[in-house]
Amino acid sequence: MVDPAKPDMSHPASVSNGRDGLVAGAIAALVVVTVLIGGLAPGAPAHRAAVLPSEDAACAEWSDGCRVCQRSDAGVACSLPGIACVPAAPRCARRVGG
Repeated sequence: MVDPAKPDMSHPASVSNGRDGLVAGAIAALVVVTVLIGGLAPGAPAHRAAVLPSEDAACAEWSDGCRVCQRSDAGVACSLPGIACVPAAPRCARRVGG
């Protein structure tokens, strides 16, 4: 007598169908675990903005590619930008002190 609950091992299709369900279940479990790890893992620390050269007391001269600023005892003085200048991120051009 043939038990209908057990697959017929004499047919290759029955063995393949049993493996397909196992593989599909393993893939589903892997996806669920990956999503849970991604949701529970701590994120990257917040990016701290770098100090702008204008806020750095050791930076005596800085530029954004369009205008040049200098710090002196009298204060900060900057040149005027050109008419077609596209400014970039400001960077320190000359440091004093250390």
